[in-house]
Amino acid sequence: MPEGQRAYVIGDIHGRLDLFEELIEAVERDDLESGPAATMVILLGDLVDRGPDSAGVIDRARRWQSARSVRILAGNHEEMFLQAFTSVTMLRHFLKHGGRETVLSYGVDPHLYNCASLEELQTIMERHVPEADLEFIRSFEEYMTLGDYAFVHAGINPEVPLAEQTRQDLLWIRDPFLRFAGQHSHIIVHGHTIVEEVDERDNRIGIDTGAYRSGRLTALVLEGDQRRYLQTVQTDAGVDVANLAVAA
Repeated sequence: MPEGQRAYVIGDIHGRLDLFEELIEAVERDDLESGPAATMVILLGDLVDRGPDSAGVIDRARRWQSARSVRILAGNHEEMFLQAFTSVTMLRHFLKHGGRETVLSYGVDPHLYNCASLEELQTIMERHVPEADLEFIRSFEEYMTLGDYAFVHAGINPEVPLAEQTRQDLLWIRDPFLRFAGQHSHIIVHGHTIVEEVDERDNRIGIDTGAYRSGRLTALVLEGDQRRYLQTVQTDAGVDVANLAVAA
């Protein structure tokens, strides 16, 4: 990382506002305790779908961004959400992959949802989802770099320079990227593919620990040549914060 800079990189939130709120508090506390730095927060996309409160996550991310430097990357679930308003085919795909929970989080009555045709549901969504939320989601970036790291939702095509990547690959790629063992121009920090534990490789770091189903939301902390991790973890008693071992 560039001298004097610190980054907190957060994996796929997927509507888990409870874990996100606690992780925000943990990041703010950690940043204060770690001393002065030019601090940036990076959200790796997939804020919405599957978990119970996508609307709340969008609102909280926007408020956090108004208070500090928060960069937000687009995920494939944001792309499905946006396209679902104009494409019945994409709406059907969106609903199959967690979109129902997103729609209901905007106050849509479950009975009304269940009785609606796809075309009717598009009209219902237009009434319930604020245009400000859609504009906010449209503002999400495709990728960014900082020091020796590049940050992206899904990954990159290993055969293509970073600046020439397609949006499709940046938001959706899996196997060609995950199987590649060679070096990239940067260490790629990504989400999109769920892992039991943080997946650190020589050429990439995967931090999507499946918050919506595992109850664990992960933040990678980067400063100088050090890496460490913060996690919020759902327990029977609530949400705990864990500091994971520093990586060499």
